Amino acid sequence: MVKDCVTVWDNCLQTIRRNVNGQSFKTWFDPIRPIRLDNFALTIQVPNKFFYEWLEEHYVALLKLTIRKELGERGRLEYQILTGNNRSQNNELVAVGAGHKNLSRANGNGVSPGGLDTSNIKNPFVIPGIRKIKVDPQLNPTYTFDSFIEGDCNRLARSAGMAVAKKPGGTAFNPLVIFGDVGLGKTHLAHAVGNEVLRTFDNKRVLYVSSEKFTSQIIESIKNNAVNDFVNFYQMVDVLIVDDIQFLANKQKTQEIFFHIFNQLHQNGKQIILTSDRPPKDLDGMEERLISRFKWGLSADLQVPEFETRVAILEAKMNREGVDLPSDVVEFICYNIQNNIRELEGVLVSLIAQSSLNRREIDVELAKDVTRNFVTQINKEITLEFIKNLVADHFSVPVEKLGGKTRKRQFVIARQLSMYLAKHLTDKSLKAIGEMFGGRDHSTVIYSIKTVQDLMETDLVFKDTVSELEKKLKLSLNEK
Repeated sequence: MVKDCVTVWDNCLQTIRRNVNGQSFKTWFDPIRPIRLDNFALTIQVPNKFFYEWLEEHYVALLKLTIRKELGERGRLEYQILTGNNRSQNNELVAVGAGHKNLSRANGNGVSPGGLDTSNIKNPFVIPGIRKIKVDPQLNPTYTFDSFIEGDCNRLARSAGMAVAKKPGGTAFNPLVIFGDVGLGKTHLAHAVGNEVLRTFDNKRVLYVSSEKFTSQIIESIKNNAVNDFVNFYQMVDVLIVDDIQFLANKQKTQEIFFHIFNQLHQNGKQIILTSDRPPKDLDGMEERLISRFKWGLSADLQVPEFETRVAILEAKMNREGVDLPSDVVEFICYNIQNNIRELEGVLVSLIAQSSLNRREIDVELAKDVTRNFVTQINKEITLEFIKNLVADHFSVPVEKLGGKTRKRQFVIARQLSMYLAKHLTDKSLKAIGEMFGGRDHSTVIYSIKTVQDLMETDLVFKDTVSELEKKLKLSLNEK
């Protein structure tokens, strides 16, 4: 029986439906359309690049299983992505499981850059049964300095990363330890350094590895009595990037081997870049000799991005993907998603998906529905009028003065604080808030918010006042 693309994809969907929840199936698989079937390659069309990236990151194993079930071991998927200008671009997903990107780029010549014969050194990144290949950097090419938005929250780390990229192993930033909470861009920045080194230096060997992958490779090398080969491979590298170093905690043998690799690379002037969710001094379960070496270079932290930086990050992502959102939607997202850049992008992905599936216009109401999946509470019932009355009462000023033109300090502070609370505790746009306070423009509202934030940093009494008012407003929300 000759199969057609629709039949093959329908059969795949039956398997997929049994392995994902209903909402995930509706969001990520309903919009897909089968386009053609050429021998063992099924081409499917997805609405935009967001879908392609999400499927590849979260469902590659499931897709591989289903397509091979239908088309055999040679079966594979090809994507057709609809772009903003209605032209399509083809992207091939080679369904061979972990490491598929590496195999698709390998040239398999057994000779490393610079002409050094490495044919006798076992490469732990090569899947058994596949011929040896040169060192693949394991980098995500989309993670670059251009796509890493700079702000006060990350300026030191980004500047240090650029300095390292220009002169790997030749700066005082060796090792470079990038630390911060989840979702603030540590991995992106580490990849950006690696990609910049590759772009600038033809002869540099760059390698990115997660700490979990590194540990599993050590276990495998111990089982195969090949620890020396493992160490020799890593000592070939010019720039070694190890992600989430904190996961090496309490793994004594792994730490011991890493210690020797670290020493050898550092002594030979090679660059080491580490990421962690905490500074080196707080790495519990790590040998003291390793911690002391982590402190040799520079430890640069990534902090929670301020509002303006969050907006810039979201707009940059929109521009790259050819997506245009109303300004009030962008403001709403960035004020409600404050602590995680990854969640910012996740909201954008879900927003586009919901708009595409339900044929709804992207507006603040849709943004509210989507954002509820990422934050526990969306502040929407507190009104601007209520905020004005509460603040006026607290400062003992007439409420109408908050919208007037008087420049007396007590009125200005009350007005600015009202704008700050309005933006943090409601879903109103900057324009709407400005209109409520005497027809002021959005730049005045932004200035007022920044003034309040600055005062909170320098005046503890004022900070307590803000906290007290926020508590009263939130209590009033719970009572409604």
